[in-house]
Amino acid sequence: MREGLPSDIVEKFRSYLRNEKNASPHTTRAYLSDVSQFLSFAEGTPYRLEDVSLLRSYLTTLHRNLKRSSLARKICSLRSFYTFMKKKGYVGKDPSSLLRIPKTERRLPKFFTVDEIFLLLDGIDVNSWRGKRNKAIFELMYATGMRAQEVLDINVEDIDLEARFVKVKGKGGKERLLPLTNRAKEAIAAYLEATRPMGERGRGDPLFLSSRRKRLSQRGLLKILKNLLLNLGMHKRLSLHGLRHSFATHLLDAGCDLRTVEELLGHSKIATTQRYTHVSLDRLMEVYDKAHPRS
Repeated sequence: MREGLPSDIVEKFRSYLRNEKNASPHTTRAYLSDVSQFLSFAEGTPYRLEDVSLLRSYLTTLHRNLKRSSLARKICSLRSFYTFMKKKGYVGKDPSSLLRIPKTERRLPKFFTVDEIFLLLDGIDVNSWRGKRNKAIFELMYATGMRAQEVLDINVEDIDLEARFVKVKGKGGKERLLPLTNRAKEAIAAYLEATRPMGERGRGDPLFLSSRRKRLSQRGLLKILKNLLLNLGMHKRLSLHGLRHSFATHLLDAGCDLRTVEELLGHSKIATTQRYTHVSLDRLMEVYDKAHPRS
C-alpha cells in the first residue's frame, strides 16, 4: 500500500460510498474495482498520489483498450476516490480535478413498445408465489419507472396499497412518493397474500423475496427477465433499465409533460430526462412552444 494510506483504504472507501454518498451496489462495485486497479498500478511507479502525472500515466495505459464510456467511468471513480482521500486527510490536494472526462457517444436507449409491454406483463405465469412475485415486480417497475435496485430495496412498510403509493429512496438518498396503477396494486396484493404463509414480515424486511427467503438480488431479477423474454419468444435484448425507459417513453408519447416525468424518474435535471427518454424533436418543440413565454 502507498505510504500514508491505511491498509484497509479500499474498505474505508466502500463505507464512504455506502454511508456518505448513498451509492448503489452497482456503482460501489464498479468504483471499488477501478480504485483497486489504480492502487495496484500506483505501487509500481515513483509518483506520489498527489502528482497528476500518476493519474495521466495510469489513464494512458488504459486508453488503448477501453471505450470512451469506460474511460469516463474510470475518471469518475478516481475523482470520487480523491474527494474521499482529501476529505479524510490522506492527501493534501486533489489532482483528479485536472482530468478531463472524455465526451461519450450517447446511444438511444432501448425500450419496449406498448404491445410488447402488454405481452410481457400478461405472459407471466402466476400459479406460484414466485410467479406472483415476478408479476408484482414488473408491474411495479412499469407503473413507476423505478430503477431495478430501487424496487429491490423496498421494504414492506414502504408500500401503501390503500393509498396506492410507494416510498422510494433513490440516488443520493433522495426520497420520493410514487403513485401505483391499479394493476400494480392488485399484483402486489396477490403476491403478499401468496407469501403470507411464510411468516409475518415487519418493518425493515424486504418486500420482494428470493427463493431462499432473502432480499432478491439484481442479478437474480435480470435472470428472471431474460428467462421470461425467452419463454415468451421475445427476442429483444433489453436490460432491466429497459422497463424504466419504456415507462418514460410511453408517458411522453401520450402527452405527459417533461417536468412531471422528470419528477417521477427522480432526475435532478430535465436534460437527463431528455436523454433517457429519447423524445422526438417534434415532441420537444411542442413542449417548448407551450412552455416558453416568447415562443
